[in-house]
Amino acid sequence: MFAPLSESIIGRARKQGLIEINLVNLRDYTHDRRGTVDDVPYGGGPGMLMKPEPLFEAVEALRTPESLVVLTGPRGKRFDQTTARDLTRQSHIILICGHYEGVDERVREGLTDLEVSIGDYVLTNGNLAAMVIVDAVTRLLPGVLGCDESSADESFSAGLLEYPQYTRPAEFRGMSVPEVLLSGNHAEIAAWRKRQAQELTRRLRPDLLSEKEN
Repeated sequence: MFAPLSESIIGRARKQGLIEINLVNLRDYTHDRRGTVDDVPYGGGPGMLMKPEPLFEAVEALRTPESLVVLTGPRGKRFDQTTARDLTRQSHIILICGHYEGVDERVREGLTDLEVSIGDYVLTNGNLAAMVIVDAVTRLLPGVLGCDESSADESFSAGLLEYPQYTRPAEFRGMSVPEVLLSGNHAEIAAWRKRQAQELTRRLRPDLLSEKEN
């Protein structure tokens, strides 16, 4: 399921030694023949819960004084570009992927430093959320994109959507590239891009402007 972490930008970053990613199988930290990592919830109800013992043993085996333990789950802080940038300052992150109906509450109380949610919807498990987090954080690390300005000039980096981008040809099926981008005047281009970013954000994501003002 984690095959994407060996492909594209993340795969190259791993090969270049810019980031190290280790996948840990919780069944390696169980003590019964079946490798049980889940059980029914006390009090009844549908579904299964992740047991605390394998999670505690796995994290305790991996954790260092510098580790930040992050749980993916619906109660968490909304994961956004600011959170991704904050996570780049951590030297070691342990991601706990929620499964089934979630985790035993004692994992939150006694093991987790931060809980994050990538959106208000339900996934099969937290593996996909973990990969989203890894991707967003990795591409912000120095050297990963080749040009560090690439990540600084994207949507959400300044609290705004990114301005429109164009490439050759200058005219295509009656649609033309704005003249200002062909002018060579860098000051006017920068001003145009700033206005476009603000206008797009105001029209498509006004909530971002409200958050920025607050």
